[in-house]
Amino acid sequence: MEYKITKAAPEQQAAGMLVLGLLPKLQPSAAIKRLPPQTQEWIGAILKQGDLPDKAGKSLLLHQVPGLKAERLLLLAQGEKAQISARDFLSIIRSVIGQAKATTAKSLLWSLDGLEVAGHDQAWMVRQIILGAETARYQYQATKGSNKPDDKQKLKKITLQRSDLISPSQCEQLINQSSAMAHGVALARELGNLPPNLCTPSYLADQAKQLAQAHDALSLKVLNAKEMKALGMGALLAVAAGSAQPPKLIILEYRGATEDSAPHVLVGKGITFDSGGISLKPGAAMDEMKFDMCGAASVLGVMQAIAELKAPINLVGIIAASENLPSGTALKPGDVITSLSGKTIEVLNTDAEGRLVLCDALTYAERYNPKAVIDIATLTGACVVALGHHASGLFSNDQALTAALTASGEATHDRLWSLPLWKEYEEALESNFADLANVGGRSAGSITAACFLSRFTEKYPWAHIDIAGTAWISGGKEKGATGRPVPALLHYLLDQAEAQP
Repeated sequence: MEYKITKAAPEQQAAGMLVLGLLPKLQPSAAIKRLPPQTQEWIGAILKQGDLPDKAGKSLLLHQVPGLKAERLLLLAQGEKAQISARDFLSIIRSVIGQAKATTAKSLLWSLDGLEVAGHDQAWMVRQIILGAETARYQYQATKGSNKPDDKQKLKKITLQRSDLISPSQCEQLINQSSAMAHGVALARELGNLPPNLCTPSYLADQAKQLAQAHDALSLKVLNAKEMKALGMGALLAVAAGSAQPPKLIILEYRGATEDSAPHVLVGKGITFDSGGISLKPGAAMDEMKFDMCGAASVLGVMQAIAELKAPINLVGIIAASENLPSGTALKPGDVITSLSGKTIEVLNTDAEGRLVLCDALTYAERYNPKAVIDIATLTGACVVALGHHASGLFSNDQALTAALTASGEATHDRLWSLPLWKEYEEALESNFADLANVGGRSAGSITAACFLSRFTEKYPWAHIDIAGTAWISGGKEKGATGRPVPALLHYLLDQAEAQP
């Protein structure tokens, strides 16, 4: 998709579809008032017919409007309030892109004059439109065979008419950053949607290799089981013991800043299929456990976006990749394993395997003397119970990191909600036979899981993002990976890059 931001008046531009907003009570916006008198009268007469409800997000598609070079005009109602909510604006984006795609229009011209979103500026609106358009373009095709969807999409160009609120210098940056974010989301969605017989730990390593080959600033190292055993990564290897697929520890390093600049580290849970192991999951919806590697997918998506933007930051992506399957060699409840940190872990439930692969990866991250470490994982069903599917859970040992990530989540509408890590919760992880147990019971399951990880992150600022409720959509036509939290993470890292000396 080609994107452009312009100040040219909309009536002077040819387009397959022109989008103009109305003020509350269906009053004409500044953009409409600048149209030729005959066009304003024609629109006024149409509105008097009452076909457009005065409700935020409602629209009316008109053809062959006199005085316009555009082939179609889409009028958008704003509702009763002078400012619409972010939620309504995101709904409007989906509606506008959907209507444009339903026509033969090859180009879309959208005037943002007069449109205000509560708590957000026009630059935010531009980012969301580009991200929304790219999200709408995504179609999974990898395993469709003869039933592949139509990939010959007609809409090829979107032009956004800006006001003076966006400077010319911002335009290119907005397009580049938004496009890179969208590309990162698309990669994360594609990897998440692939079936687990294709998207194995080795496949994730191959994807990382392709990224490193495509960008000079990226370098790759992949540790195999033998190398992990030599290091002492007993927790990750214990999870992998039940599968014929070899585990991988994938390390991507991006160098965009000076050598003495401490890197940020992203750690992704890459369980490419989670049966629960010996603590076998129920059969219903077990197919969705292919999404248990969405944390790893988001790391690859962010690494791609950062490399594409050539961001001035040092970043390391670590992916702990394995399957979790039952077999005669699989990890058992009651086993005691030794992690890379030297801490011993009593395994009470083999379906709490994500924290086991992550704890070794988090210990491995220490060697980078990181500025901060963020792990991303579809870790607990308890987080879905607590927060549903709207916000990802956020846990951290650093208040500044919590604030920065929360702000980035709000800025991208990829929201994160902070939950406590009080010492009282760690009592649930006490074990008679090891340094700690891998589960803490039913109460506060997402918190005790984060507390487990916190025991391996004491040497650096750290945050854990539980995406169990946000990484994919279950059931129906929309079933599939979402690509979250790539937008929030990328926004955070770009902010950190700008803040560097």
